[in-house]
This record gives sequence, C-alpha cells and structure tokens, in this order.
Amino acid sequence: MNAPPALPPDVPATPDTPTAGPAAPPGLLGCQVPIEDYAVLGDGHTAALVSRHGSVDWMCLPRFDSDACFAALLGTPEHGRWLLTVRDPTEVTRRYRGDSFVLETTYRTQRGTAVATEAMPLRDGRADLVRRLECTEGEVEVEHEWVVRFGYGAIVPWVRYETDPEGSDTIRAIAGPDSLVLRGDRLPSGDGHRHRDRFTLRAGQSVELALTWVRSWEPVPPRLTVPDRLDATAIAWGLWARDCVYDGPYREAVVRSLLVLRLLTDVTTGGIVAAPTTSLPETFGGERNWDYRYCWLRDAALTLEALLEQGFRDEATQWRDWLERAVAGDPKDLQIMYRIDGGRRLPESHLDHLPGYAGSRPVRLGNGAVDQVQHDVLGEVMSALAMARDAGLHETAGSWSLQRLLVDDLAESWREPDRGIWEVRGEPRHFTHSKVMAWAALDRAIDAVERYGMTGPVDRWRRVRAEIRDHVFEHGWSEELGTFVQHDGARHTDASLLQLVQVGFVPADGRHARGTLAAIRAELEVAPGLLLRYRTDRTDDGLAGEEAPFLACSFWLADALARQGDVDGATQVLDTLVPLANDVGMLAEQYDPHARRMVGNVPQALSHLALVRAVHSHDLAVQRAAAASGTQPLDSGRMTP
Repeated sequence: MNAPPALPPDVPATPDTPTAGPAAPPGLLGCQVPIEDYAVLGDGHTAALVSRHGSVDWMCLPRFDSDACFAALLGTPEHGRWLLTVRDPTEVTRRYRGDSFVLETTYRTQRGTAVATEAMPLRDGRADLVRRLECTEGEVEVEHEWVVRFGYGAIVPWVRYETDPEGSDTIRAIAGPDSLVLRGDRLPSGDGHRHRDRFTLRAGQSVELALTWVRSWEPVPPRLTVPDRLDATAIAWGLWARDCVYDGPYREAVVRSLLVLRLLTDVTTGGIVAAPTTSLPETFGGERNWDYRYCWLRDAALTLEALLEQGFRDEATQWRDWLERAVAGDPKDLQIMYRIDGGRRLPESHLDHLPGYAGSRPVRLGNGAVDQVQHDVLGEVMSALAMARDAGLHETAGSWSLQRLLVDDLAESWREPDRGIWEVRGEPRHFTHSKVMAWAALDRAIDAVERYGMTGPVDRWRRVRAEIRDHVFEHGWSEELGTFVQHDGARHTDASLLQLVQVGFVPADGRHARGTLAAIRAELEVAPGLLLRYRTDRTDDGLAGEEAPFLACSFWLADALARQGDVDGATQVLDTLVPLANDVGMLAEQYDPHARRMVGNVPQALSHLALVRAVHSHDLAVQRAAAASGTQPLDSGRMTP
C-alpha cells in the first residue's frame, strides 16, 4: 500500500508532545491489559511484549536493560506503544509459528479474516521488529498507531519524515542518543501528538512494516525484506529447539520454556536476565514491584542446569565465560546480580512519572538487592558448574581458580546471617536454605578435587562442610515439628526448603525430606498444587501486602514428589501447573488462583526453568518406576538420568 507524502525538507519537525490519556474503562484493572494477554518477541539482545490485540506495550532498545521506548505496559498509551490491529474482531487467536518466536495472530470479524505475523529478526546485527498483516478472507478495517516515548515514556522525541538510502519514505523519531525508524508499505500520518492511520484491507492485500533502532547520529540501515526475515527467524529458532532431548507428554511446554530461557540469554555476552520487564506487580496496587532485567547468578545457574539436563551444552560454556568476567576481582565484592554485560552498578530508583501497572507503585529502575549478602548464591553457581563438568565441559585454569577463591571466601563467611533467596528487606537471618546451599558449594568443590583432579584445600573444605551440616541439623531442623524450618529458631517453613533434596543434602525418600514436604504443603499450599513461597505474616520481608502462589515453588513441589517416587502425585501437580501458561506458553512469576490471573514479571525465567526441571525429575521417576516393575512406561520422555 502507498505511504503518505513525505514532508518537504524545509518543513521543521515538531515534538510529539504527550497529552492526558483517556479515562480508564470499567473493569478489574481499568485500561490495563491482563498480564496473561501478552506474548513475547525477542532477538537475543532484547525483547518486546505484544498484547493479544496487537499493541507493543513494552520494548527496551537495544538491550534488555536499556530504557524503554514503549512503556504503555506500566502506564497508558501516552507512555508509548505501537498498535497494529484489526478493528471490531469477534475472535482473536494466537500461536507461535512452530518452535519459534514468530507470532501469528488471527483476527476474525463479521466481514473478514486477517493474520498478523511479527517477529524480532535474529542474526542480522541490528535491532528490528517486523510486522505483516494480511487479509485472507473478505475485508477488514485496520488501525495503526505509533507513539514513541523514549526514557520509559518520559521523553518526547522529535519526529520527521525522511527518505532512506533506497528512496523509501521513512518516519524517524529522535531523542538524545536514540532513534527509531519506521518504514513500510503504508506509513501513519501525524495526528496531534502521535501517528495514526486507518484503512481497509481486502482479501489478498497486505501491509508490511519494520521498526529499527539506530543511534541518532548514524545513517538509516538498509530496509529489510519482511517475509524473508520472518521465515529465517522461524527457521533459526526451530533449529535451536530441535536439540531438546525430552519427548514425553509435556514436550510442548518444555520446548516453549527452553525457548524462553534462550530468548532471555544475550547471545553476545552470555548473560541471562530474570525477565524482560520491570515492576509488573506481585500485588495489584501494591509496592512489591521489581526490576528483573538483570542477571541474577542464582537464576542464571538454575537456567544452566535446566539447559544442560536437556542436552544444551554450548550455553554452559558461554555463561561460564560471562561469569568469569562479571565476578572477576576480590571475592568479597561478589554481587548477587549484574548487568547483561557484567556491569555492577544497579542503583535502585523510582520512575515517578509512570502510574504503574494497575496503579502499582513505585515503578522501579535498578534493584536495591544488588548490595545484599545472600549465601545461597554460590551454592547454585557451584552446582551448575559441577553439572557442566559432568556433561563434559572442561575447566580452564581461570574458571577453577575463580571457583576456588569464591569457595574459600564462603568457608569463612557462611556463619554470618544473610537476606536469603527471597531477598528479604527485613532483618538478616540465619536462613536454613542459605546454609544448605553453602554446604552444596563446599560439596561441589570437594567433588571437583576428588573426581576431576582439581587442586584446593580439600581437608579444610570437608571440615567446613561438616560444620555447616551440623549447624543445619542443630538449628534448622525441628524434631518437635518434624520439619526443617525457615531460619534458626523458627517454627514455620519456606518453600525454598524443597531444594534441600535437589542438592542432595538429605535423601528424597528419608524422613527429613518427607516431613518437610508435608509441613510445607500444610502451611503453604493454598490451592491444589500451588504454593506460596512463604507466609508474609511470618516472614519479615520489609514490605506491605500479600503475595499469590509462586510458580517456581509450585514446580519444586512436583519435583520433590517425583524424587520421592510419587509419580502420581507429581503428575497431578504438573497437570495443574502446566495449563496455567497462557495461550502461547508464557508463565509469569506468580499465579492468583482466585482471580485466575498471572501476577508479576513475565516471562519469568525462574518459572520456566522450574517447569523444565520438574518435568525432567518426573520423567526419571517414571523410568525408575517402570524399571522396578519390569514394564516400559507409555509416557516416558526417554531421557537418560
């Protein structure tokens, strides 16, 4: 379709100044799109969230931790969005094309049908989002709106029409170092303080659009061929996903979760972000809103374990190299999280100009937990690196030297209280989970010496490992209650205690594990298969409000049941949890079973990796049960333990 005429060169650009947004329509969350209505697109450097009705409401360019240029997710359309949709649909369905992040959305109206196909192209060395809308039957009315707001919706760009080097009409929005370039068959026209267009597509007609981020001082790059980039991107994702070794009843969910984990991995640096979003709330209207666009060592290590269990080894090498660069220096300066490139500065601040998702404030930038002491982190890191060794990844002199230094430091500091896996903002405690993960760090270091010939003060490490174990059983186990407890002297549990079995601290089928599992279910299971991570009225986390069930903890429940040999119990939990993903397989951090809503940042790496690992444990349990009975399991994924 034809673009509107470009402005003459002598017509000055005008600022795309924001005005007050429309009044929120009635409903549970006003004008906010439900979290579960979002799909994700990504290119290995950053990601975009697009709603069921074709609005790109969140996009940070060119990296996950860059400023957002579309921030309607945390505000209104006036804070930036890119809408391409069909008006008045009677039905909207979505799917990813095969095992990829090429999104296909079908709109059906009373007069026709159209299919939108969109993706962020891979492997082209640039940051683009391409969209194609084709009418396949009858005719449809299309609405197109482009509202660019740099700086998380705060900075109004100058917008002007240009001609690119190939002679195509272009709209370019510029503010400071950033610019966005919009090209396509039909460009929207300036309308007050945004760019809009409405038009009709008839059967066989289509419109193609491409958005490109480019530094404001650089020339516009060549135009992409949209259909070719969509096809190539779908093929590239599919080629990666085909290496998944699992082929059981939950394969679709496992593959999609693995793809999400890959999407959240920066292909250049190897850093793995926890989620591509900030401040999607854990309590609607509350203050439990966090910026997850950074690399937590814990989450990344657990991601690595999930990938290794499914046969992906190249990612292990890349992440280990990232780790070595990020934490280089004095072990006492170890942080729990870093930027994608290994940067250390993540000061927490508030974006007061944004009203927040469903009025949930503050909207946070950065994360104050970066300065916390969390003794569990090295346990996850050492466990992941031990699994990588077992998978055939050879240690380098630098990688083992780093691990040895970190373990030596932990051998001195484990006795101190910390903030724990849940990053509480109350007083530090002697958390049982933290002590056990410190034990795991020492255990994996000892294993590296004993089985792989690494060098280190193994006698000292053995002594400290035994001291930690004695401490946990003396202070973290309640014989009266028959369970491990959250911290020294506590009388309540915490879902992180389910990980004690995962790292081999106690046998899965022993009385300590069984007693703890029963106590956790009695205290934290608020709906079948759905666990809180802890009770907010019993844990001083320094925050107001309550939380919904935590999906990763709920998958840990399935994992624990499988490790105990309770295949039926694990199956029941998985059959409850897996369908909680939205229509394109995304999982948020939490799920509210009463409102039937996703809660928290999305897609959440911890939720997806916990799904993958729980299915892995379930499949091994199925195989063990079959071997014990002398039968071949019908639903086995045929994975090797």
